[in-house]
Amino acid sequence: MADYLLAHDLGTSGNKAVLYREDGTLAASALYEYPTFYPFPGAVEQEPEKWWEAVCNSTKRLLSETGIPAEKIAAVSFSAQMMGCLLVDKNGEPLRNMLIWADTRAGKQEAWMKEQIKPEIVYKITGHRISSSYSAAKLLWVRDHEAELYKKCWKMIHAKDYIIYKLTGNMVSDYSDASGTNLFDLVKKKWSQELLDAFEISEKLLPEVHPSTDIAGKVTAGAAKLTGLREGTPVVIGGGDGSCACVGAGVVREGSAYNVLGSSSWISTASRAPIFDGKMRTFNWVHLDPELYTPCGTMQAAGYSYSWYRNTLCAEERKAAPAEGISAYEMINREAAKSRPGAGGLIYLPYLLGERSPRWNPDARGSLIGLSVTTTKGDISRAILEGVGYNLKVILDILQKKQKIEELILIGGGAKGKLWLQILADIWQKQIAVPQYLEEATSMGAAVCAGVGIGLYPDFAVMEKLNRTEYVIEPNREYKAVYGRMYDIFNESYEALVNVYGSLADYRRAEEMEHRGRKRRGGEEGK
Repeated sequence: MADYLLAHDLGTSGNKAVLYREDGTLAASALYEYPTFYPFPGAVEQEPEKWWEAVCNSTKRLLSETGIPAEKIAAVSFSAQMMGCLLVDKNGEPLRNMLIWADTRAGKQEAWMKEQIKPEIVYKITGHRISSSYSAAKLLWVRDHEAELYKKCWKMIHAKDYIIYKLTGNMVSDYSDASGTNLFDLVKKKWSQELLDAFEISEKLLPEVHPSTDIAGKVTAGAAKLTGLREGTPVVIGGGDGSCACVGAGVVREGSAYNVLGSSSWISTASRAPIFDGKMRTFNWVHLDPELYTPCGTMQAAGYSYSWYRNTLCAEERKAAPAEGISAYEMINREAAKSRPGAGGLIYLPYLLGERSPRWNPDARGSLIGLSVTTTKGDISRAILEGVGYNLKVILDILQKKQKIEELILIGGGAKGKLWLQILADIWQKQIAVPQYLEEATSMGAAVCAGVGIGLYPDFAVMEKLNRTEYVIEPNREYKAVYGRMYDIFNESYEALVNVYGSLADYRRAEEMEHRGRKRRGGEEGK
């Protein structure tokens, strides 16, 4: 009898292979890293062959180290990075490196797309605004800059799709990954002919799309030799990492919601229909359950703001923490806890990397507003944590206009800090539930998807039993007024600085051009 489910989580830095028992407990995991390349500013690429190498090696290592026979694995499935652009030929061989989600080189193609059709129409069809972050603009960049290669393209696919092809010989994708292309009709669940015509893209370049729970095929004899898996093992398609995280967090019923608090952060909910925002600040994916959607908003620098603060302004804490046997974050939290809610009137705008949702302003930058001679280190520490909470509340408020949210399940590395969780609960005035598994949500979602796909589990509701709530944080109602006022000031502060951000961006561009000119002139003089 097969007792295990194998989930591969193809992330940005590596592949994490995880074996789960039927009852949802984690049996073992193995990580295999791969490189990322930055050919020029805005360009971010990976080698697909390295993903396959990672999958083969991590699978063999798991089986070898655990001693679990390959025939005990009931099915394989995937969670993977989204919004990529990988071109393959008729033999399924990559024609070039993949332009991954972080690649933003296609700015001109994004502008051209907006000229071909009203952005509002694209948002209503796809659930997303037009952006160079998505697959369509990247595909158009290849068409414009690598025309001969584009002519050889058979299919444009995503990371997990390539691995599925290597395992089964079948070229398919799922609804969740298709949601990140700017080409997929979210409601009809098929490629949008209107958008394909507008952008002059042939549907023949796109793979067949299926529900995430469909079986793509079975492990071939050749793939079995390379991975150590049993020939004939079912391969369930799985989904994009965001949709898998949604399931892994236990958000499997309409109205439930979660927050991932990692380097970046997002809030998402499960809904029977997409949630559209008039200002296009949030966006929508298809859930692993094809009957649901995951309306979502994401910010760029959540945990990244905290790590930047630790690394840049907290040298004393970094030096002292090892002697006490604690992390620098714990020392910072001690000081933050001494500061009252509102951080002494200090506001932090968490835009160190610009901002995607909810601001959609790449020129935005981080700011500390309200510094005075009475400001303490604890005030600054607390302001950093509160600023992330305010920014996430903008997303939460948008989603709540269409769907009532009483509680948020919180996962990710940031969920380990109870002070931050209490601050978030107080700002949002929401109950926060912390589950057993905080950092395995994506692979758990993929594993449950595999289980549903082969009939091991009746539906995704089983996730509520597999990743149970460990504890709940209640909001302090007495802080509602102070945080309500500071939240208003937070938004006022951003709006007041929009023009300043633009001016600073102009300065940075001019300075960069001048710097390049100086380097060029210096090089010419040195000849």
